[in-house]
Amino acid sequence: MISYTPFWETLKASNESAYTLIKTHHLSSSTIDKLRKDKPLNTTTINDLCRILDCNVSDIMTYIPSDNDQAL
Repeated sequence: MISYTPFWETLKASNESAYTLIKTHHLSSSTIDKLRKDKPLNTTTINDLCRILDCNVSDIMTYIPSDNDQAL
């Protein structure tokens, strides 16, 4: 499972907020909701977040093994 817990820590340490991501950087409120609920995001959105927050992908998300992962 992908967890966006690192995103919230990175956001807190930055000069940005969920509000500025929506109002200034034009991310949708549904994207913020997906981040809150650890729902899938596309790589373009991950790229945008890394650019806005000047960080690496590992500062946005992490993989946590889960029994709920789909079978391969």
